[in-house]
Amino acid sequence: MNMEFDSLDRFRASPGAELGKGPFAVLVAEDSVALNNSLEHLRGLGFKAILIVAPVGMDVPAAPKSAKRRPPPQFVIRHPSRQSGAAEAVVNALIDKVPGVWIHYCYNGEFLFYPFCEDRTVGELVTWVMEERRDAVLSYVIDLYAGDLTTHPDAVDLDGALLDSSGYYAETRMGGPDGKTELDRQMDFFGGLRWRFEEHVPKPKRRIDRVALFRAKRGLRLGPDHRLNDEEMNTYACPWHHSLTATICSFRVAKALRTNPGSRHDISDFRWHKSEQFHWSSMQLMELGLMEPGQWF
Repeated sequence: MNMEFDSLDRFRASPGAELGKGPFAVLVAEDSVALNNSLEHLRGLGFKAILIVAPVGMDVPAAPKSAKRRPPPQFVIRHPSRQSGAAEAVVNALIDKVPGVWIHYCYNGEFLFYPFCEDRTVGELVTWVMEERRDAVLSYVIDLYAGDLTTHPDAVDLDGALLDSSGYYAETRMGGPDGKTELDRQMDFFGGLRWRFEEHVPKPKRRIDRVALFRAKRGLRLGPDHRLNDEEMNTYACPWHHSLTATICSFRVAKALRTNPGSRHDISDFRWHKSEQFHWSSMQLMELGLMEPGQWF
């Protein structure tokens, strides 16, 4: 059974203690496509509670009963999930309620991978990251897509998912008061379907980097560009060595390109010579250079 808040305001007014202990996952359900799969993936990673943002009327599956282990509690926040700013509004509300707790956020049809996630829980991951005196894990959104768009017209095919094995690049991130200062250990990352079909993707949405796992603290804010207002938490590594990074494998862009009226008739196939079958494996992602284990072995 899911616990429900009938509005974001009602969630804001509730005591943070009723959520239990973290780390927490926030899943923004823009529709029901692969929603149950994303929820099951989050449960398997060991999140202690899952908050699901869904509009009134959307059916949200409850956590299945299991004789082996008790599933984490699910809290449904009724809020227009496709409304601009929905993700950051809910995440920022959660930040205010649970300072010191680790938070991951994603959308339906997205799946968090980190090094060795098949054998290590997200709790073990964040414990290691804190030992390295870091409060955030930079993540790269790697597009997944169906190979046969006739059979899977919405481009979502979990059993036959493909990804781009190359074509990723980074540019120096500029900032500061004048917008022309090179930011230390920050870069803008690009690639995947947003790069190959960039004519259909607005420029502000072409980046694939996202600070998708971080430790909440008072005054912290997530912005619409998936960056935090603490510049150190937007860095890809600490000053002294490489840091662990993660990957979010996502059908979200492929689904949008195939369902939006402005692009769906222009795209008949996402495959190219660098497409590769996705094996749902953290080792595959590390071997492709799409995430970094750092010093965690």
